[in-house]
Amino acid sequence: MTGSPSPIPQPYEAPHDWVDRYLLAGPADQECLRFGAPVDRAALRALVAEQAARLSAAGLRRGGTAALRLAPSLGYTAALLACWQLGAQAVLLDHRLTDHEVALAVERLAPQVLVESAHGPAAAMRGFAETDPVPVALPGGRPAATGHALVQLSSGSTGPAKVIARTAADLLRELDCYARLEAFPKAGERVVLLSSVVHVLGLVGGLLNSLYARVPLTVPARMTTAGILAAVAADDRPTTVIGVPFHAELLAGAADPPPLPQLRRMIVAGELVRPGLPAAFTGRYGVPLGTMYGMTELGVIATDLDGDLHPEAAPVHGMDLREDGGELHIAMAASPYPGLTDPTRWSDGRLHTRDAGRVDPATGRITVLGRRDSQVSIGGLKVDLNEVEHTLAALPEVREAVVVFADGAIEGYLTVEESGPGGDAEAAVRAALVRELAAFKRPRQLSFLPALPRTATGKLVRDTAALRAASAAAGPAAAS
Repeated sequence: MTGSPSPIPQPYEAPHDWVDRYLLAGPADQECLRFGAPVDRAALRALVAEQAARLSAAGLRRGGTAALRLAPSLGYTAALLACWQLGAQAVLLDHRLTDHEVALAVERLAPQVLVESAHGPAAAMRGFAETDPVPVALPGGRPAATGHALVQLSSGSTGPAKVIARTAADLLRELDCYARLEAFPKAGERVVLLSSVVHVLGLVGGLLNSLYARVPLTVPARMTTAGILAAVAADDRPTTVIGVPFHAELLAGAADPPPLPQLRRMIVAGELVRPGLPAAFTGRYGVPLGTMYGMTELGVIATDLDGDLHPEAAPVHGMDLREDGGELHIAMAASPYPGLTDPTRWSDGRLHTRDAGRVDPATGRITVLGRRDSQVSIGGLKVDLNEVEHTLAALPEVREAVVVFADGAIEGYLTVEESGPGGDAEAAVRAALVRELAAFKRPRQLSFLPALPRTATGKLVRDTAALRAASAAAGPAAAS
């Protein structure tokens, strides 16, 4: 086993030993993970073998199905890799789901084995937890109906979660895309990961890519500003931080961060960054805030890792995008939605992203404009909710904003720099909207909240019922 990863050949195919060949290979004493304490590859291989034995004892076989409900941890990593090593299909359930939500997911997906931790849940703001994965055979569980290695549930930021499946070959294809990005972390560097390893950015762009590329990965002990900065400062090697825009907002707002000469850049994905955030982050740390556009269905699609293409992004290797009626469509040989026939999501070898965007015919670069369903009619006049939201988010008084359309009216939910209803910041926001938006575009109702609700992955929730519930919980003075 050498210090360099094995190249992933094309066409992308996953051999039966793909986990050992591409993720676990490497010098025995090479550090690969740090959940509090460093873990080398020999230790990780031993932990995966232990978890594989436990899963086998619970009845998991090649072609079987196992659902993992585990917090980010060394135990989660070992259990996931063990599932794949056995040739089974892994279903990922966010550890923050309630027992009721897990029961519904198990009923829906019917895994043969459920893996949970013998330890209790992690404390709030913890980056990782101590876990002891315990696999339990489930009555009525079914073997995998497809050859997919990974089944995930979408974030649910805009409504009910979708079941999305990916093959091992597709995961290897995505790892090859990351390997071809010059600005993405390489051997000799390290990653501090803030994104959840249950969801696509943290799982593939963070965990799996770090194992493949031989880039040690650190998960901070606490997901606070101080905890993240301490994780970056703890090692002198060139460091990239990977997270979602919420994490970049958190770090950009640090009052007096320490010198971090090892910090090379931060990379975020998951949703559009608000205007002004890249400049604020670079002004604070002197390094780029790179962005990536991706989907659970495909992983990384396009990148602007140096922050110099904004608002454009360059497609990754092999990505075939086109603009169709203002919507981005991407070549994809098979539907990523098992058991679902929906031509509005996938048809004729194309994934319909439902994201509005443009493709530059000269460069192939894309500009993501937001959700395709963001255009509404107010009194017969067309209004783009993305425009309204971007206008709100760009105001200096506004920290974050979400705009939705419900019951025939536009509603805005936001947080401002000054707390408390009736403050000067709120008056400034209202005055700015009068200046900058036509009357028919302005939200009929503005709700000023202490914080906007987010999904488990850190995305802003765009479900009207959840936003209204948050506004009601904040009190009648929050909405006006």
